[in-house]
Amino acid sequence: MRNLPIHIAISPDLYTKNPDSSDLGRRIVCTSIEMIDELGFEAFTFKKLGSRIGSNESSVYRYFESKHMLLLYLINWYWSWTEYQLAFAVHNIESPREKLEKAIRIFTQKIDVDNSFSHINEAILGRIIIAESSKAYHTKDVDKENEKGFYKTYKRLVKRVSEMILEINPSFEFPHMLTTTVIEGAHHQRYFSEHLPALTDFEEGKNNIVRFYTDLVFKAIENR
Repeated sequence: MRNLPIHIAISPDLYTKNPDSSDLGRRIVCTSIEMIDELGFEAFTFKKLGSRIGSNESSVYRYFESKHMLLLYLINWYWSWTEYQLAFAVHNIESPREKLEKAIRIFTQKIDVDNSFSHINEAILGRIIIAESSKAYHTKDVDKENEKGFYKTYKRLVKRVSEMILEINPSFEFPHMLTTTVIEGAHHQRYFSEHLPALTDFEEGKNNIVRFYTDLVFKAIENR
């Protein structure tokens, strides 16, 4: 994609020690992505992670207090990276429609590896977001965590796209609902295409998911 020295800043509330500050921390993040994708979040443990990286379980806890916090870190990294992609894609674009089209494409297209970040495989992380991210906020502590700002990156991204929608139709009543429908719905369609294909109209090479949500958004906002 782009070979630039980009740094993704993550809230320090999500980690005990910044994993980006050391080689071990970066290996913890990189290997945890691979293992969550391989095992699933429920079967993934810090003990297994420590064994895989040739360290002990306690070394992982120096960076993250729990695997739930690690998942929140990964999710926040992904949405911060997506926000960076969006800002880059719409830079210097004047047309509100073109900006929104690019935003929809970023949310709905197949996720590729971004070579700007050597220790993060965005394609694998994207699969985790699709399959596991809802487990981060479908918890009893979601309201407390929301108050602490654990979901602010995702909310900021949704707000930004909602404002693009209102640029096109200032009277549109449901910009946030439409934005989250596109994001979460596209995740479902990607998941269905891999595991439950009878539930989707995905066809390899036809970009159906991008086309469907682009059509859905503009019909919704322009028909009102």
